[in-house]
Amino acid sequence: MANQLLKGKKGIIFGALDERSIAWKTALSAVAEGAEIVLTNAPIALRMGKINELAQQCNAQVIPADATSDADLDALMTKSMEIFGGKVDFILHSIGMSPNVRKNIEYTKSNHENFLKTLDISALSLHRVLQAAMKADAINEWGSVLALSYIAAQRTFPGYNDMADAKAVLESIARSFGYHYGFARKVRVNTISQSPTITTAGSGVSGFDAFYTYADKMSPLGNASAEDCANYCIMMFSDYTRMVTMQNLFHDGGFSYTGVSAGIIEQMQQAAQ
Repeated sequence: MANQLLKGKKGIIFGALDERSIAWKTALSAVAEGAEIVLTNAPIALRMGKINELAQQCNAQVIPADATSDADLDALMTKSMEIFGGKVDFILHSIGMSPNVRKNIEYTKSNHENFLKTLDISALSLHRVLQAAMKADAINEWGSVLALSYIAAQRTFPGYNDMADAKAVLESIARSFGYHYGFARKVRVNTISQSPTITTAGSGVSGFDAFYTYADKMSPLGNASAEDCANYCIMMFSDYTRMVTMQNLFHDGGFSYTGVSAGIIEQMQQAAQ
């Protein structure tokens, strides 16, 4: 049941592609909690996805913007403030793509042009978004910016490929920019390290189904769903978390602090027999 945690707040949500995406579910939850939103994605993603359906449900406008284009992001900030009649209170960065992953190129054989695209799209785009927002003074004091990450930023998961490096850079940018934005405008910047989640993007990772099951067995609470992550985002956009910044927040059912679970040990013992 909605509690109007975001009543009167306005925000920009990047990356909603279809009903399975965390950004899609966060958009619906934000509106249910009283927020007004603008939806944005790269032009090619807008053509591939179903964002106009979401816009109808959320009574939101869609502004095309390539998150690797400074000009597009500058225009996004300006147009969003025009639509809202003022600054925004929150931004969700739910952006990630690796050409090497899409083309099944192994990490040790990475095409470095592809690697640079991965870093630009999946990590440097956060710096671009924050830079554009700061330049336009687009975020109200005590505003909240979130980017979605994954534990592969800290630990090696071979199938995650160069996206792991991108997530490590993403988290570092959140800390570094969070320091500067906090002093300058009291804006907080955090990342959420989510469980493996059945989304269009997540399902493209090699061996995803097997690892999804493994993580679910390892986590005391099981994998956190996309809906759960959306709820966490709402809390982080709300005034209840106004003193939280520069953090990487694990939202993974306890996976990140579990060495091994009884279920995994039992499974291994059965396999060894």
